[in-house]
Amino acid sequence: MIITFLGTGTSQGVPVIACGCEVCTSADAYDKRLRTSILIEAEDKTIVIDSGPDFRYQMLRAGVKRLDAIVYTHEHKDHIAGMDDIRAFNYFQQGPVDVYADFRVQRALAREFPYVFDGTGYPGIPQVTVHPIGLDPFNIGSVKFIPIEVLHYLLPVLGFRINDFTYITDAKTVSEAEKEKIRGSKILVINALQKQTHISHFTLDEAIDFANEIGAETTYLTHISHRLGKHKDISAELPPNIRLAYDGLKLEI
Repeated sequence: MIITFLGTGTSQGVPVIACGCEVCTSADAYDKRLRTSILIEAEDKTIVIDSGPDFRYQMLRAGVKRLDAIVYTHEHKDHIAGMDDIRAFNYFQQGPVDVYADFRVQRALAREFPYVFDGTGYPGIPQVTVHPIGLDPFNIGSVKFIPIEVLHYLLPVLGFRINDFTYITDAKTVSEAEKEKIRGSKILVINALQKQTHISHFTLDEAIDFANEIGAETTYLTHISHRLGKHKDISAELPPNIRLAYDGLKLEI
């Protein structure tokens, strides 16, 4: 199974529009971050977690020719805004794309894309088959997802464990019960927004502390803002088993 990081940036991406900071003006490709998403390529299924505003370009950049399913973490715009662009997959695959989402995300998708769900069947609209999810494990083909609930300030957000790989974004607090689902992961992905305290995201230090508590062999930090610092500089500060993720990073699990 191959995991590709389609985007590792926060809600505004990096560079941020109109910003002249050293990160946003950096020539280093590692400092260019689209909105957070990953691609999962298993033997029998191709799955994306979240379809943010950069979804179309991410699919083109990664050369994705087939998409079986989108799994959503939560309803914020930087995680759902690109769903309309599954239309191309509908056309070439001649069928709907499976969407896995909890009740709140389903409600947000219906609000943002009413033409998809209003039953009119207008030609050319995205075709989806919605599968409700909660905290119970579920399978997409051979890929087993174990949902992990974290809090993004007061908003519940789903992370997912797949075998020994755990992917969590937009977390500020994680209960002891949910931590038990994560323990034993060999690879952990967790958000690290910036160094300064934030109401709804792990800071860099909080993410490092969480990684050390979980004890994964390797932790990758994602959902990174321009305020964290340049990729090269922050990477030099990190322990050997904790790394900054970057757009295009591929992991074999």
